[in-house]
This record gives sequence, structure tokens and C-alpha cells, in this order.
Amino acid sequence: MDLFDYMRQEQQQTESPLAARIRPVTLDQVVGQEHIIGKGRLLRRAIQADKLGSLIFYGPPGTGKTTLARVIANTTSAEFIQLNATTSGKKDMEEAVRGAKDRLGMYGKKTILFIDEIHRFNKSQQDYLLPFVEDGTVTLIGATTENPYFEVNGALISRSTVFELKPLSRADVRALIMRAVYDSEKGMGMYNAAIDEDAADFLADVADGDARRALSAVELGILTTEPSADGKVRITLDIAQECIQRRAPRYDKGGDNHYDTISAFIKSMRGSDPDAAVYYLARMLEAGEDPKFIARRIMICASEDVGNADPMAITVAVSCSLACERIGLPEAQIILAQAASYVASAPKSNAATNAIFSAKELVKKTGNLPVPPYLQDSHYGGAGKLGRGLGYQYAHLYKEHYSGQPYLPEEVRGSRLYEPSENGCEQQIRERLYRLTGDGRYRTAEDLLDRDPENRNE
Repeated sequence: MDLFDYMRQEQQQTESPLAARIRPVTLDQVVGQEHIIGKGRLLRRAIQADKLGSLIFYGPPGTGKTTLARVIANTTSAEFIQLNATTSGKKDMEEAVRGAKDRLGMYGKKTILFIDEIHRFNKSQQDYLLPFVEDGTVTLIGATTENPYFEVNGALISRSTVFELKPLSRADVRALIMRAVYDSEKGMGMYNAAIDEDAADFLADVADGDARRALSAVELGILTTEPSADGKVRITLDIAQECIQRRAPRYDKGGDNHYDTISAFIKSMRGSDPDAAVYYLARMLEAGEDPKFIARRIMICASEDVGNADPMAITVAVSCSLACERIGLPEAQIILAQAASYVASAPKSNAATNAIFSAKELVKKTGNLPVPPYLQDSHYGGAGKLGRGLGYQYAHLYKEHYSGQPYLPEEVRGSRLYEPSENGCEQQIRERLYRLTGDGRYRTAEDLLDRDPENRNE
């Protein structure tokens, strides 16, 4: 380290953002993530024993990915090199690998290569690292806010241990806030700062598990607030609200939160919880999700999960989609809420869904069976001579417009693919099919009780 590097580091210790200055240097100083660095946990044991393999740290911003990498840097005997994928390229990786080879060859010293935002590297850049990770030239630690199973090469994933970091709890964020305010060495204690209890609670709540966000608000509040009569720079609730402004939804259209939220939205509609459905709808709209995307999911749910238990559901959903295209936001949010709450409140049946998948399996199993001759097309000259359409029974000529003629190929006749439920309109469908066919499989539980009173006690 030359004089300029030393001076730069000294300046960073006093002028870096608060979140960087109070970053822990030992495992015992780390707040949160007990599920991976708690006493006896694998990662803690590996760090303490200096026996690390390649790692991928995955989690939302502000949860400690870089912090853990820094802790490793302070505890390991290996050389620690840090790159950021947003500003580094292949040339930087080549230089890091070259140095790692030299250290390993001349001194037998290992190198840990920490790459922040590793998902920013493209496939070829990630591929470059693979042989050096595999032969032990470098131990890779990657940090990413994106799901690594989507954004990091499978070959690198297979050679690394993935640790998911969770958003910090409210108590964890509050502890960091208090440390930052009153630490006179690295925090804001040098400003004779203090924070009200309700202000600390508020910042811990609205940070949504992002420690950096809370600490940035603390720093802004202290640096811009005049000292009170007692000489203290006090962060009140009003000041805290000004510094953090509002709760920003954590929602990335290309990442986990997108998929997790739309999954919760669909499952809430399927589970007949209109309150939860509208809640997740609001979260998506607040985060800027495309209304057309939401409308498509409502249409799918209306058919997949409601089906013929309420045939109006798909009509409402399709009308919602068309209306959203023609009207747009903000009014479209009302239409989406109407459709989502209707689908969530409707009786449920996946009988139609099961029917098509069962039919596809039957087709795969039996192949292209011949269509019964009486169902074949007879609207061309010579069809009769070939026996096409002969013997077909026109349904409208029979009572209740039902002839009873079989329609499935003979080899699979008797297969039951559509099994209507006893919910909503499908109960009426079951009753009609039982009345027409006499097939006992269409009998409902209530029907069985009515016809066999002795079963009521069972």
C-alpha cells in the first residue's frame, strides 16, 4: 500500500456514507441472518475455520451480502480481491486470476475473489471464471439481488454453495439504527445525536428489511437538523418521515418479488380470499405492474380454478381485460379489483383443467384411434358409399336433446375425463348428466343421501 492508498482509506473512514462506515468487521458484530451465521451454522463454522468453498450470497438490497464478504476478508488468511460487475470487465478478471496464480504458485496462498452484482456479468464473462473456480485458483464469492438459479450460470452454481439472505427483521434494523446514532467512533455520535423512540420504530418499520435505507435516512436527518437548546441533534418522528418520505414497494418486474407477488395474487383468488387478492393487486399496481399482465392472470384463474362452477367468471375476466386495454390507468384499477374480487369469491372447480390434461394423457397412451364412422364427415360426394356418417343420431330429435349415442372411440369408451364438482353450477351439470346417462359416477353426495336415507348416519 502506498501513501496515496493509505490517505484514501483514511478519508473513506470519515467521509464514506454511514452505512459503509459502521459495517461490521467481525461475525459477532453482524446483525441478523442467524439462519446462516448463527452459532453452529455451516457458514459461521467455515468462516471461523478459514475453510471456505465458493459461495453465492443472494438476497434483497441492504441485507448484508457485502458485509459478510467484508467479514470474510477480515478473518481469512487468503488474499481478498473485490470486483463489482457493474464497473469491471473481463480484463479485470484476467488480472485478478493472474495474481491468484502467482500467489498460489510462489507462496501457496489462496485468493478469494468477491464479485458484487455477479448477475451483471454476461454468460461469457461468467464462463471465463469457471475453470479457475474448478481448479481452485480462486475461491469465488458472488453477491446478487437476483435469483442465482436464473441469473448465474448453472456450472458456477453447481460448484458453489448458495446462501439466501433474508430481509432484516424490524428489531434488527432498529438495533442498527441505535448503533449508528450513538456510536461516536464510526457512527453519528460525534454530532451529539439522539433519536426519539417513535422515530426509530418508524424508520425500522418503513425500511422493509433494508438496513442501508434506514441508515441513509438517519444520516440525512442528523446532517440536516439544527441542534436543539441542549446541544443535541435530535431525530424526531417528523424529521424521520421527511428523510425517508414513503415506503417504496420492493418489487422487481424481472426478479423474485415479481413472481412471488403474482403467485400470492393467484393463490389468493384460488383460495377464495378476496381481501388478499385485492391486497396483492394493490401491491402490483403500486409497483407499476402492467395492468394487461394482471388481467391475463385473472383470465387464466377464472378458467383454471373457477371453471364451470361459475361460467360467468371467465366472462367477467375477459371483459376486464378488454376494458383495461381501452381505458387504462388509473381507472383500470377499479375494473381489475372488480374482476379479482369476483373470481376470488366465486365457487371453485378445476374439473375442466383436469379434463384436458386427462384427455391429453389418454391420447398419448392410445394414439390416433379411428373416429366412429357415424361421427365422420358426410358432407361430400361419395361419403355415404364409404359409410361416412351412416347411423348418426341427431341429438335435437330426441327427448331433452339427448340421444345416448356413444361418441368416444370404441377402444376408450367409458373413459370419464370431465368430472364436474359439486360446487356452484357444476352441481347442476352433475345432476343433468346423471339424469341423462344414469351413470352413478355423476351422483352427488346429497343425491346419495336422498336416495339412501340409511347413509345419513355414516
